[in-house]
Amino acid sequence: MKKIITIAACCLLVACHSPKTKTAMSNINEQTIETVLSRLDSQQEVAELTERGVRQTAALWRKEDGTREEFLEFCLEHFCTTEEEKEVLFNKLSVAFENIIGTSNQLSVSLKKPVHLEGEALLPVDLILGSYSPSAHFMEDMYGNKIAFICTLNFPNFSLEEKNTLGKEWNRKEWAYARMGDMFTHRTPAWLNQQMSRVLGAAENYIASYNIMMDKLLTEDGRHLFPKDMVLLSHWNLRDEIKSNYAPVPDALEKQRMIQKVMEHIVCQSIPECVINNNAYEWKPWSNTVYSNGEEMVAKAEGERRYEHLLATFRIEKERDVYHPNMPTAIIRNFERNMEVSAREIEELFIDLVSSEQVKKVAGLIEEQLGRSLEPFDIWYDGFKSRTAISEDQLTSLTRKKYPNATAFQKDMPRMLGVLGFSKEKANELASRIVVEPARGSGHAWGASGRWEPARLRTRIGPEGMDYKGYNIAVHEFGHNVEQTLSLYDVDHYMLRGVPNTAFTEALAFIFQKRDLQLLGYPAQKMDDNTVLDIFWGCYEIMGVALVDMYVWQWLYDNPNASAGALKEAVLEKARHVWNLYYQPVFGHEDSPLLAVYSHMINSPMYLPNYPFGHIIEFQLEEHFKDEKIEDKNQLGAEITRIFTLGGIVPRAWMEGATGSPVSIEPLLRAVDNLSVF
Repeated sequence: MKKIITIAACCLLVACHSPKTKTAMSNINEQTIETVLSRLDSQQEVAELTERGVRQTAALWRKEDGTREEFLEFCLEHFCTTEEEKEVLFNKLSVAFENIIGTSNQLSVSLKKPVHLEGEALLPVDLILGSYSPSAHFMEDMYGNKIAFICTLNFPNFSLEEKNTLGKEWNRKEWAYARMGDMFTHRTPAWLNQQMSRVLGAAENYIASYNIMMDKLLTEDGRHLFPKDMVLLSHWNLRDEIKSNYAPVPDALEKQRMIQKVMEHIVCQSIPECVINNNAYEWKPWSNTVYSNGEEMVAKAEGERRYEHLLATFRIEKERDVYHPNMPTAIIRNFERNMEVSAREIEELFIDLVSSEQVKKVAGLIEEQLGRSLEPFDIWYDGFKSRTAISEDQLTSLTRKKYPNATAFQKDMPRMLGVLGFSKEKANELASRIVVEPARGSGHAWGASGRWEPARLRTRIGPEGMDYKGYNIAVHEFGHNVEQTLSLYDVDHYMLRGVPNTAFTEALAFIFQKRDLQLLGYPAQKMDDNTVLDIFWGCYEIMGVALVDMYVWQWLYDNPNASAGALKEAVLEKARHVWNLYYQPVFGHEDSPLLAVYSHMINSPMYLPNYPFGHIIEFQLEEHFKDEKIEDKNQLGAEITRIFTLGGIVPRAWMEGATGSPVSIEPLLRAVDNLSVF
């Protein structure tokens, strides 16, 4: 499950300003810049860093900020001429930003509570308040009071390429200064930020209530396959139900095929609108017929609503493009600013794995284990986990008894952390900074932004307690919360809080999730053949999904005036294209649209590449834990603490600091080749 992006992440805005970059909206000419530099030269030797700061400040300065003479006076007054002055300024700004960002995050959490947590029926006003962004005016205000210009003048921005090269020689304080330089690189107006918040809020609400009433699904001969009152959220719970049916349970294969059909209707928008989050109707997915009180009825298809939300997000991003002259598309901003890895590098990384010979070897092994040919839903094959040998009913019975409510899960967190090798003191400290709450939707992890507030674990808990699916997701979110807490409270500089991108927090969430049975008292699962196969097959599945997400956004930029209907057809075309290239040769089924089912495409555009990137990181971390025998020495908690307090440096530097090697698929491919099962 995704980690919620907080105001802290939204404020950390990275762009690739060269020293001579200047936007068309600036009223500062070259002569003024040269005058400033010459006057500063009288105070100290003009270094490249000084010129960079002056030019970046000039590029962002507008007529309403003051005249050229006022710009000159501002630079002379606020430029730090000594390292001591610069350090004092940095510390003051760090404290101020933590207070602003942290309190904004607290307010956002409060306003979204009715939407995110179980409770009374939602009213329209709840959705409006939940979509309000307390931070929307942050950038505008900081430019208005000129704090932003003080930052850019003294802490200039470095491009991703520069961070990857120059950063090798930076100390921790220099990295923190560079992250201060990432704070203000554009001037997106507050009204546009609010519009984005409203659009994303609407998409989130749409996805959070996209439930399928499984006990209302019928086979063509009128049978019910799923238990009474089973309600599954798309896509997460539908996918997990497919996974759970690799265990020896009644009607397993028939259930999986039916869920695949439901997913296809969702993607194609042929799903009857009346069966979404509504238990008043029965539905035969194969013939797509709906029944009311046993009588067949005419039902309207959902149509294009799913893609209307995606299109609305794109249109706001398109409006934002003009305010990011150095990162003029949402695609560039997502990868080079948010992930700090280029889209080209990510695409090549994913294609190298999904087109590898190792895929066919693993697929052949799955066919042997299943005793049948693969079908499209087998992208979610779950037979490489030890828990598939344990009945899900048995696991659910245990988790419901153990966790009847959110409070029970919270009270058990110190014990769980102890099982993972955290010291008693550290386990209690971490657990005290995490609050568990019952989610209205599938759940998520919402991190703190100020070092006085807790991280929040939102998880879905039924009236009878936490079922196994919910528990498994909750353990994943718990991993996010541990990262969020370590990388905020335990880093040396507030500006270095967090991790390089969300793939790194996903990696720790995967590491926790993989040990869910161990946390229930079952034997610890080592990095064996099954673990390697499970991570590899998970990468193969989600990389295709991520490629579809990326290609859809490329199509949107090529077709900026497209309708929701045209977008729907494009999504289906991209999903089928990726499937036919990298999955049809393995599965033997042509033109499947299944790769487009992930809800993230709608409520978290371009988030999906973080998952496979996270799986790659997860594997390298697991290899590191195994090679160093960290888990055998019960030092996993201590090593997780060391690694996840490296902070928000670039991915390349973080991974080398964590494991000594850059992010790569090669260790995973080699591990598959070396498995004893082949």
